[in-house]
Amino acid sequence: MTKAAVIILADTESHGDLGRLVNGLETAREFAESDGDELELIFDGAGTQWIPELEDDGHDYHELYQSLREQTSACEYCAGAFGVDKAIADAGVVTLNENDGHPSVRSLVEDGYEVITF
Repeated sequence: MTKAAVIILADTESHGDLGRLVNGLETAREFAESDGDELELIFDGAGTQWIPELEDDGHDYHELYQSLREQTSACEYCAGAFGVDKAIADAGVVTLNENDGHPSVRSLVEDGYEVITF
């Protein structure tokens, strides 16, 4: 059994950022579809801005994102800092704040998760 934490940090500004997002979502999907694997998909930093975009059913990657919603969370502090906290709450995405308002990467490592960032 593999435990993976995929963290999306990519901004929403460029084609390269979109590529990083898609690579992160595809990696997360691979873990999610593998029997016995555990997945945490975390949107952090500028990456929190992707959630409102991906919630739009017209977005090219909406369906892929939706297939991962049960494993999806976001940084509480960064959601506020990037002005998407209300949109994330409206979407029903869980926010994490164990480390001074941020997700605890140390806890993930302690729990045996491989941390992969995009």
